[in-house]
Amino acid sequence: MANYPRIASFKTFQDFDQRLTELGLQMPREEVVRCGSESPMARSAKVGPLTIGNRYCILPMEGWDGTKDGRPTELTRRRWKNFGISGAKLMWGGEAVAVRHDGRANPNQLCLTEQTVGDIAALRDSLIEAHQDRFGETDGLVVGLQLTHSGRYARPNEKMTPEPRAVQRNPVLDKRVQIDSDAGLITDDELKSLIDDFIKAAKTAQNIGYDFVDVKHCHGYLGHELLSGVDRPGPFGGSFENRTRFLRAIVEGIASEAPGMQIGVRLSMFDVLPFHKGIDNIGEPEEAGDPRLVFGANAAADGIDLEEPKKFLDLMQSLGIKLLCTTAGSPYYNPHIQRPAFFPPSDGYDPPEEPLIGVDRQIMATAELKKQFPEMFIVGSGYTYLQDYLPGVAQAVVSQGLADSVGLGRMVLSYPDLPADVLEGKTQQRKKICRTFSDCTTAPRKGMVSGCYPLDRFYKDRPERMELVKLKKSATTGSDSSK
Repeated sequence: MANYPRIASFKTFQDFDQRLTELGLQMPREEVVRCGSESPMARSAKVGPLTIGNRYCILPMEGWDGTKDGRPTELTRRRWKNFGISGAKLMWGGEAVAVRHDGRANPNQLCLTEQTVGDIAALRDSLIEAHQDRFGETDGLVVGLQLTHSGRYARPNEKMTPEPRAVQRNPVLDKRVQIDSDAGLITDDELKSLIDDFIKAAKTAQNIGYDFVDVKHCHGYLGHELLSGVDRPGPFGGSFENRTRFLRAIVEGIASEAPGMQIGVRLSMFDVLPFHKGIDNIGEPEEAGDPRLVFGANAAADGIDLEEPKKFLDLMQSLGIKLLCTTAGSPYYNPHIQRPAFFPPSDGYDPPEEPLIGVDRQIMATAELKKQFPEMFIVGSGYTYLQDYLPGVAQAVVSQGLADSVGLGRMVLSYPDLPADVLEGKTQQRKKICRTFSDCTTAPRKGMVSGCYPLDRFYKDRPERMELVKLKKSATTGSDSSK
């Protein structure tokens, strides 16, 4: 295990502040967290026709607890109701919803079809009802739906069986999803058909009351991989114009088929080479990685270059897109970049850097984009690792205009009503604060439903908890036969 001090060991704000100073990090932070109307996080924002009631956002996460035909289950509905009671006013897509079966990242992911539309509509209704019951109003509550195709990471039929539809060959990533020929690549005709599926799904989402759709471009999934498709021939690869044709065609189609429907993009604004477990289980970059195939990276793909991401935001603005949710990297090949954590998932690696550095990297990259694109409403990600000090950093970031909203993902699984507690001036419930144990990732990687097994009593009492403990123990001792 990497030798970094845990956030939970910092007993005071001064301890936290000192650690950031030691690391030379730029992230702003404030000790006194304001509440009620005094809080910058309580301010509303007007984004096109939408009024967003405050500056907390619930980020979309990948669901593993739907039915085989793409419908929500009681576990799904419980999670969405928790989103409703969170106190956040912006729901960025609820969770990843595939626009067709072959794009599902797992066989239990939600899928928007003619057969499931009523169930997907009811999810939104249950969230809104929970919000109404908890707060007595729904003013400024904005609920989106994240539309996705998992591309390279599609596993639509069996949890352990990849059925990739990748954009291009990649020497490192192909091996991880069993691509050994061009048969694993998505064709131009498939992409053209997929564009129609996104447009149809957006129109359906509008009809059932969702306020916007997110056309997902992050974490190594199809939209994101297209942005780095420099080796792909034909109309969807090579030049920047071709690599963004997918988004442009979808937006044009939505404008035609679902006029007035708002569009957002969740974007991995930068990336680095894929990592793997190295000496002493610490992550290290793959030597065979190809830097050319990494979007938003420098020439060696070991650092950030936002030149192309800024071109992408220019394009978004020209298309009339005002909503951007930033993230980075991928949970599949460099999770320490995407979601900094002290404890890795069982199939991951120990962090090769102090996780606070990863949080700072995302905050400051988002700030750079916000500075250049002040008209866009930008949601930042990567905050959960800050734990007890998340509210003070969030407040400072929004106060200084480095982002318009702060997104919460893993934290909401263990502590769904954190935003409400902060905005209402209540003392944080430390026993519910996510400590980034990564069980919410390890569980689905091992074929179980995702949830916060260490801290949420509901999941703690489920039978999978003991199975998960055994799996983690065997992985630690090296006896896990799946390794």
